[in-house]
Amino acid sequence: MKARVTLNLVALAPPKVTVETNNFRRLLRTVEALSELGPELTAEREFSETARLMLSAVMEAAGASEGALFIFNEKPTMLTSVAAQGFAMLPEPAFIPLLPKHTHALSAARGPIVLNASTYSVFLSSNGNVAPELFKCVAPLKAAGKLAGAVALGRRPGDAPYESGELDAMALLCSYIGLAVQNHALTQTLAQRVTENLRLMASLHGFYDTALEAFATAIDVKHVNIHGHSLRVGRYAAAIGEAMGVDAGEAAALRSAGYLHDIGKVAVDRRLFGKAGALNPEEFREMADHTVVGYQIVSSVEFPWPKIHESVRWHHERSDGSGYPDALVGDELPMPVRIMALADTFDAMTSTRPYRGSLSLGSALSDLVRLTPQKYDPNVVQAFLIQVRREAVGSNRVPLLAEHMAVNIAPGDVDQLAATLQHKVSRGKAYLT
Repeated sequence: MKARVTLNLVALAPPKVTVETNNFRRLLRTVEALSELGPELTAEREFSETARLMLSAVMEAAGASEGALFIFNEKPTMLTSVAAQGFAMLPEPAFIPLLPKHTHALSAARGPIVLNASTYSVFLSSNGNVAPELFKCVAPLKAAGKLAGAVALGRRPGDAPYESGELDAMALLCSYIGLAVQNHALTQTLAQRVTENLRLMASLHGFYDTALEAFATAIDVKHVNIHGHSLRVGRYAAAIGEAMGVDAGEAAALRSAGYLHDIGKVAVDRRLFGKAGALNPEEFREMADHTVVGYQIVSSVEFPWPKIHESVRWHHERSDGSGYPDALVGDELPMPVRIMALADTFDAMTSTRPYRGSLSLGSALSDLVRLTPQKYDPNVVQAFLIQVRREAVGSNRVPLLAEHMAVNIAPGDVDQLAATLQHKVSRGKAYLT
């Protein structure tokens, strides 16, 4: 696994800014680990080496000094170790036979379990070649609802307990690792290999979504007035992309870029988000710098989608060159950036801020059409109107807007906005010729 980049968010921020770093750093390290494990899990190598890398990632995320990765066997029913680190005395391989009650308890567990005198016998037996008391925490590995293995961790430095932050980080990684362990097991049964591998690997994007949704929530949590903003921008961007005909991978990239687009705001002084009046030039510069800070952060992380950093840096750029930080113009803006700019602006318009109230859905859409094509791409705006119309007639499988605002616009009004937009664009073309 490549060397991990250590991000110093405090150094990126102005000296006066105090950033809540502990949980944020842990979450970022966990997302980094997810990103780095992807190429490792698909590389051509022995499974024993892959298992060692996966165990190292979990131990680092949880701050553990000792750990072991087990795979689950059904006949006979037992856990067998495939990697171990840190233990002074651990058989190789270690094995733990399981009774039906143990298998059921591990399969039903919703996340990592802190082990103590009252829980050892619930999840593990003492009939193997290793004592359950050696472990302080166990995280079941599951795929498609079935038990695939487990990660068992021993002591932490100073015998510190495993608390919620460590358990949450383990849960994210173990959901991902469970797929890899199950994938390895499936290669042993050729009859199921092709169909099961495709189904399991297709669900990896779902686990990325889970991790990045948690990350988006962490980005917004310090800003009282924008809770849910990053999640909504990600969902709006993916919906726009789908209306424009992008494939599932591109839609996932748009959603993930939306979740992360404001990551640089962790380095912005909290007081600026609560200011009721206009920002002075110095304050505006500090706020605008979140695009560059965010770009620096995400550029050091290897995501499955290679151009996320562009959307993070340029989501405040506009087609007429009036945006920041690089004053790009027209075709200099990649299409994902144009989509992100519209999604971000729409959510800002329809959200309450200290200096103004929120706009209604109809008013926000009218303003966007008015500002197109000077500020926004007509095709992107048209795609968003398509999704809003679907919402208005109730044909979206998953509600896009209803959780955030009242969808009190008639389909005919959306059609009128689309016609106005088309007239503006076609009139411009006729004028230019």
